Amino acid sequence: MSAIRIMVIGCGHMGRRHAEKVAALSREESGVTLAGVADPDLEAAKAVAERLGTRFSARAEELFPIADAAIIAIPTVDHHAAVSAALTANLDVLVEKPIAATVDEGKRLLSLADRLGRVLQVGHQEWFNPALRVIRERIHKPRFVEAHRLSPFPDRATDIDVVRDLMIHDLDILQQLVGSPPERIEAIGIPVVTEQVDIANARVVFPGGCIANLTASRVSVTPMRKIRFFQRDGYFSIDFLSQSVSIFRRFEGRGDDAARIEVEELKIDQDDALVAQLRAFVDAIRTRTTSGGDGIDALGALGTAMRVIAAMPPLGELQ
Repeated sequence: MSAIRIMVIGCGHMGRRHAEKVAALSREESGVTLAGVADPDLEAAKAVAERLGTRFSARAEELFPIADAAIIAIPTVDHHAAVSAALTANLDVLVEKPIAATVDEGKRLLSLADRLGRVLQVGHQEWFNPALRVIRERIHKPRFVEAHRLSPFPDRATDIDVVRDLMIHDLDILQQLVGSPPERIEAIGIPVVTEQVDIANARVVFPGGCIANLTASRVSVTPMRKIRFFQRDGYFSIDFLSQSVSIFRRFEGRGDDAARIEVEELKIDQDDALVAQLRAFVDAIRTRTTSGGDGIDALGALGTAMRVIAAMPPLGELQ
C-alpha cells in the first residue's frame, strides 16, 4: 500500500507541530510521508522544510499535485478559502478547529466535501486526549458538568474570540457525550487584550436537564484544562494537561457504618493527542470513513459557540 502524502498549510505554532508529527510518523514507516509545507511567509516555510527535509512553497496550490491530503493550520478567517481549494484539488483535509469562521461557511465546506467524496475532519484534538478516551464510555446522563479551560495569552488565534478558540473544545466534547446541542444558553464575556472576547463564561442547559457551566480564558496566569462530570453513579474529574482521571463514588454504609466516598485514580497510558488525531485522519483516508473529529460534529460545536457569543449582552448594557 502506497504511503499517503500529507502536506501542511500554515507554518505557525500549530502548523509546525503538525508537520513535525507527520514527519515523525513517516520515519516510523506508518504509511504516511510529509509531502511539503506551505506558508505565505516563505522564510517560515523554508525553515520548517529544511529542518524536516521536505519541500516548501509560499503558495499551497503549488504543492497540491504532489499531495493526497492537507492539514490546514492557518487563521480561522482563511479556513473557508483554503479548505475549499484543497478539497477542489481532490485532497482529503484535516483543518484546525473551528471548522470555519461562520456556520454558513462550515456548511458550505461540508457540502463541498460530500459532493467531492473527500474526507473532512476538524482538529478538535481533546477528543483524542487519552484521559478522555478512557473515561468517555462511562459518561452516562450527567446531571451537571463544570469545565475550566484557561491559558496565558497565546499571541495567536486572536482573529477569533475565546469561545471559538478555547471553549469550543468543551462544547464539542459535551455535545458528543450528551448527544444534542443545548436548549438554553446564558453567557457573559469581556475583551481584555484583544478586541474580541478574551474571558467567557456560559451556562448551558441540555435536553433532559443536564446543566453545564463553562469558563474559558486566554489571559490567565496559570494554565488549566479540566472538565468534571457529575452523574447518578459518580463524579468524574478529567485533567487534560496531566492526562489524569479521578473517579469519586459514594458507597452506602452497613449497620452503624456511615456512607463513604471512595476515590479511584485511573491508570492512563500517556499519549500524544495530536498524533492520535493524525492516525485517525490517516485511517479515515484509507477507509473513507470518519472516526472522531469529523466535520458534522465540528459544525455542531461551532453552531453552539456562535449561540454562546450571541447570548452575551453588549458591554454597554452591563450595569
